[in-house]
Amino acid sequence: MANILYGVNGEGAGHSTRSKEVLSHLVQRGHSVHVVSFDRGLKNLAKDFEVTEIYGLRFAYVNNQVRYRKTLARNLLRTPSVIRSLKRLESLADDWRIDVVVTDFEPLSCAVGRRRGLPIVSIDNQHCLTNARVSYPRRYAADAAAAKLVTRVMTPGADAYLAISFFEAPVRGRKTFLFPPILRQEILRAQASAGSHVLVYVTSPSADLVRILRSAPGQFICYGFEREGMDGNLWFKRPSLETFFADLLSCRAIIGNSGFSLVSEALHLGKPYLAVPVKRQFEQIFNAYYLDKMGYGAYWEELDGDRVRRFLANLDAYAASLAAYPRHDNSALLAKLDDLIGQYLPRSRGAAS
Repeated sequence: MANILYGVNGEGAGHSTRSKEVLSHLVQRGHSVHVVSFDRGLKNLAKDFEVTEIYGLRFAYVNNQVRYRKTLARNLLRTPSVIRSLKRLESLADDWRIDVVVTDFEPLSCAVGRRRGLPIVSIDNQHCLTNARVSYPRRYAADAAAAKLVTRVMTPGADAYLAISFFEAPVRGRKTFLFPPILRQEILRAQASAGSHVLVYVTSPSADLVRILRSAPGQFICYGFEREGMDGNLWFKRPSLETFFADLLSCRAIIGNSGFSLVSEALHLGKPYLAVPVKRQFEQIFNAYYLDKMGYGAYWEELDGDRVRRFLANLDAYAASLAAYPRHDNSALLAKLDDLIGQYLPRSRGAAS
């Protein structure tokens, strides 16, 4: 069995949600797994695993837009914190006698693996952009270039990239393997229904979206607006994993930001999706573009009442496309990870001796 260092990006909940599935599998296989993360990753995984807190690189947002220059400047200012955390993590990796590094878009664990000459496996959706042949509108070329640069800098030089995607695409190079999204067991076991409400989810409050939805037909259950209670056809709720999950299973459609995890869960459950990506967050724009391209929902750069009504009028067409969406469990990716660890273990043990 292997001693595994598993780095999890703590920004947002998606990295830790899918990492929990992989970590549970590795523990069940008998490996000794040492998790490192920060922020949401630390909070979400600490209940089930022993997690060591490390410094986390974060994106900078202004007015619900990603600011790449501000992101770079902010993280450069904190270089001393990064160096201290990296040195501490190197010492811990030596104490833990690490054989293999697995990283979900977490750069410090990857850096430790490179410095120690250890095999590294990357698992994330971001490398679909850089390591597969994909398309996107030319008007996003600058944002795409920035996103590609960030992706390449975060976890460079891995021995294998297990990229996840809700659509198929040819991969570049022999080190990259494309798999369906990693889904939590609750989603894989769930029985979805089509109720009367539309689920709305945003990461930051939007007064414009509230105004648009007030004039749209139907009932909307809304999360992320920092309020609760009824307001006409809008029902605002505070964050809750249990109630959000129930509303997700029973909604007839979703309007929300286009983070990879929620989009992937929605498609698996057969929920048409109207994407409202965070501006200049190219990962979300990329997800929204492909969601629209595959016929699973809609995406517009600017949302208005007419577009919401048009989306709701076309739910049957989106549902027909979603009926053919290929649904998979996590077994293919986990089997590949098991195979890679088996291949790498003699190499890392030999190098250490």
